Amino acid sequence: MPLLKDTTLGIDFGTSNSAMSVRQGSGRARMIALEADAFTLPTALFFNTEDHRTHFGRDAVSQYLAGTEGRLMRSLKSLLGSALLQDKTAVHNKLVSYQDIISLFLRMLAQKARDELGGMPGRVVMGRPVHFVDGDEDRDQHAEDALRQAAVDAGFENVSFQFEPIAAALDYEQRIAHESLVLVVDIGGGTSDFTVVRLGPERMARADRGSDVLATTGVHVGGTDFDRRLSLDLLMPLLGFKHTGPAGREVPSRVFFDLSTWHLIQWLYSPRALRDAQNLRTDYADARLHARLMRVLHERLGHRMANTVEQAKIAASLADAEAPMALDWIEPGLHAAVTPEGLARFLAQPLEQVVACAQDCLQQAGISAQGLEAIYLTGGSSALRPLRHALKAAFPDTPQLEGDLFGGVAAGLAVSG
Repeated sequence: MPLLKDTTLGIDFGTSNSAMSVRQGSGRARMIALEADAFTLPTALFFNTEDHRTHFGRDAVSQYLAGTEGRLMRSLKSLLGSALLQDKTAVHNKLVSYQDIISLFLRMLAQKARDELGGMPGRVVMGRPVHFVDGDEDRDQHAEDALRQAAVDAGFENVSFQFEPIAAALDYEQRIAHESLVLVVDIGGGTSDFTVVRLGPERMARADRGSDVLATTGVHVGGTDFDRRLSLDLLMPLLGFKHTGPAGREVPSRVFFDLSTWHLIQWLYSPRALRDAQNLRTDYADARLHARLMRVLHERLGHRMANTVEQAKIAASLADAEAPMALDWIEPGLHAAVTPEGLARFLAQPLEQVVACAQDCLQQAGISAQGLEAIYLTGGSSALRPLRHALKAAFPDTPQLEGDLFGGVAAGLAVSG
């Protein structure tokens, strides 16, 4: 298979969704279809124990939701920088590390790139958050190194990295007619990243854009954290979270936090975790709540609960109306709902962290909000209505512009190469 030296592949390996774009020579970047005609792919794998095949993306999620026997894995990017990354798990009767599973996902992307291009790209630029790990430079570097190794193991060559908000800015720059000072807001599944950058048609041709980037900041808060907050507030009480037992103490909470966190759910299905959950029975005054918890764990319904919350969050935000959550697959008649008011209330604390990080970016850049021409929004979670309201409250006079929420970073990565 030939190496296409004049071709740059941009890979946005996201916590929730992934995308790829390609740029040949000095041409325009174009997106690569990853699943049918879709340019984005849920970052999900399903290991089917019935046919011993590995499924990816929407296919993986649909296999799981259809009740096919197997294991679903999502939010693997969240493990980068964690000691859990090198832990091994059984997949198709073999023990493999979670880093190897990330490489397996990237190998699937490599095959799609080969099929599209007729060879392997000469350069690969992967996106990375400003911080994989907040406040720990060593772990942050280990996270980048691990992702680079996973990409090399998948068959990619000449792998480099670019901050995701800078990539989004470079994509936006292709469509503006005059010089602008912009705050790029990239809210993904796992992180919220910000860049204050000078953009413009005359700056595009510069080989070194370092002086145009005035500041970058990031915080490890994103869409999956919003999902966890909603799950803890709306669903986990139905299984016993904050339930007071016969001794007057609340049921130990760790199982509920893990069950609300995409990349930790799978650990709750181990024999030891099931025994620990069963042993919580004496901490419950209401046996029905414990029975619900055990049904979720024994029948491996945790990812279905997480998916239910995620979809209701999106629906409530888009429609600005109540989004019901039917839970009769746990117990007949069981239900909950996400309301716009509840969405704003439950997400207020994490959104405060996100907005504070955006304000810190401006402070580090040495400019005021009045000096900005626009706030450029990208990343799937930037579509959330409470997030946009919070940014409007913090920057009332700055217009918000929406980019390609799911493909902008990937396109900008190819441009940056």
